[in-house]
Amino acid sequence: MNLYELTMKEKTIDYVLRATWQSVARMYNEEASKFEGSMAIGFALLSIDKEVGTPSSFISNRMGMEATSLTRTLKTLEEKGLITRQKNPEDGRGVLIYLTDLGKEMREQSKITVLKFNEVIKKNVPEEKLNHFMEVAEIINDLITEKKIF
Repeated sequence: MNLYELTMKEKTIDYVLRATWQSVARMYNEEASKFEGSMAIGFALLSIDKEVGTPSSFISNRMGMEATSLTRTLKTLEEKGLITRQKNPEDGRGVLIYLTDLGKEMREQSKITVLKFNEVIKKNVPEEKLNHFMEVAEIINDLITEKKIF
């Protein structure tokens, strides 16, 4: 049986993961567009501390983004007046990212959106099944991280 036949009879694990994530991303982007934002902007805002400056390297690690992609996202955030960048006083090479008042407002809206998603999922998926989902996701991540697949 070839891959095409397999996917027509039963969905592969990576297909389910990809299709689900694309649905989630589409949903977040639709919601974010109501506030002239995007999912990437929302996740970036949630990765920045509300009160204390956050190093850009921390943001890219937390979001799982390459530095070049993060640079574009930060430029967009800055153009929209959501963040400011300042040299790190403790490390002259580094930059700290701070939220503006508008950035704090949009961060709060992003937080509300993410919490709403989690609340609805938790109401519709029994706790035991959700725990199994989390366990399986963790195993998949570990297998990939430990390079046990390829």
